[in-house]
Amino acid sequence: MIKSDLSSFNNDWYRPGSSVKRLLWYFFNVLFLLNPLNPFVGLKIFVLKMFGAKIGVGVIIKPKVSVKYPWKLEIGANTWIGENVWIDNLDVVKIGANCCLSQGALLLSGNHNYKKKSFDLLVRPITIEDGVWIGARSIVIQGVVMKSHSILTVNSVATTSLDAYGIYQGNPAVKIRERIISES
Repeated sequence: MIKSDLSSFNNDWYRPGSSVKRLLWYFFNVLFLLNPLNPFVGLKIFVLKMFGAKIGVGVIIKPKVSVKYPWKLEIGANTWIGENVWIDNLDVVKIGANCCLSQGALLLSGNHNYKKKSFDLLVRPITIEDGVWIGARSIVIQGVVMKSHSILTVNSVATTSLDAYGIYQGNPAVKIRERIISES
């Protein structure tokens, strides 16, 4: 039986940005986003944009948020990013307008190929369309598209794309009902 051999892992093909840019971002991420003593949303957005993020108006970013590579991040207007959210965007992550990423949500655009002896890196984008709500401590993995106004409930794991206005729950998340939004 063939066994894993992590000494043969080769990530040379993956180039997320220059080493200087990544090093600088590491310190800015710690100082301005992860730092619980920085309550200033405008400063966080300024720093993210300085490193290439595209961010709409009215975005709220709570303390202790981590972003792997802001130059691979787009956030639409009036979106809320809750405390302890981790956007591990090895590939592009697009978050639409009027979305809510609740506390401790995790977006993982990278993974490893467990079928290969060398455990190669796999990356695919994540798309979160307008009006989506990702519940606290939920996980969205690479390649997932959360369609307009879908919901991923607390502690759930999205491993496949979610239908528009669908409410999903569990690990792996399955559709449990339709989302109906009232006028009042």
